[in-house]
Amino acid sequence: MIGRLTGILAEKNPPQIVLDVNGVGYEIDVPMSTFYNLPAAGEKTKLLTHFAVREDGHYLYGFLSEGERFAFRQLLKVSGIGARTALSVLSGLSVGDLAAAVAQQELGRLIKIPGIGKKTAERLLLELKGKLAETTGVSLHAVADDAKHDIANALLALGYNEKEAAAAMKQLPPDIGTSDGIRQALKMLSKA
Repeated sequence: MIGRLTGILAEKNPPQIVLDVNGVGYEIDVPMSTFYNLPAAGEKTKLLTHFAVREDGHYLYGFLSEGERFAFRQLLKVSGIGARTALSVLSGLSVGDLAAAVAQQELGRLIKIPGIGKKTAERLLLELKGKLAETTGVSLHAVADDAKHDIANALLALGYNEKEAAAAMKQLPPDIGTSDGIRQALKMLSKA
């Protein structure tokens, strides 16, 4: 219903702002990633919005980028995730970091976000898999390459030589995450 608003930033009280659009003040909840990038109060700004109607009221959420709004909407589709939790996730991780965490299935990155427990994080990883990477510009191949690089560096730091690390790396699945890859590589190297 309301897809975008352009107006003067009247108030900034995290996580809410008031945007004055031709004399009408819209109260908009924003993630902290958007809040920190807003101009000073009194300056003109444009926000992409998500309008939600619930039993207890009408709510407007604002974002500076299409990627943030898309990620917010994908988070809302996850069972048990409401708007407050979705804003919390986007406040704790950038969209790119969230997409990378989902692609690499890194539970630990999500658990660090306030309000996200282990079960919620597991549900996020499961239900968001494959839904964020293409629209956020995070390549799954780049993520996999970064994971492989991190795994190899971890093995070298633990005292294994390059030949041993390379042999273990060849046996790992191509899309494995960093922490799982290190764990599996160590198991393989301990048996050798």
